[in-house]
Amino acid sequence: MDRKYNDLIGEILESSGEKDNFNLEGKGKPLPKGYVQRDVFQNFQKIAKDAGYLPSWLKLQKEISTLLEKAKTDKDIKRINKKVKEYNTLCPLPMQKMLVSMDGIEKARRIWG
Repeated sequence: MDRKYNDLIGEILESSGEKDNFNLEGKGKPLPKGYVQRDVFQNFQKIAKDAGYLPSWLKLQKEISTLLEKAKTDKDIKRINKKVKEYNTLCPLPMQKMLVSMDGIEKARRIWG
């Protein structure tokens, strides 16, 4: 084997006869200025956002907001707080939120809404 690494995608394309059968827009041209001005993570964020990707903690944030609007009992609050704890483990540190109580539910609705 003359390769120094496993090129799984290349092998799949090669076996299907599609290895060099790409006519991509911009092939052989310099990358756009905006692309090289951002780091790899920023480029990933832009591509993911453009593709409609939503991080799991943002999905959870929307779910918690919906649950807060419907909450009426202590059982509902316990369920919400379980979700808040999960949210706090997934989200960036500055985005973490306090647990909810029945007394502070209106404030929580404003914060999460």
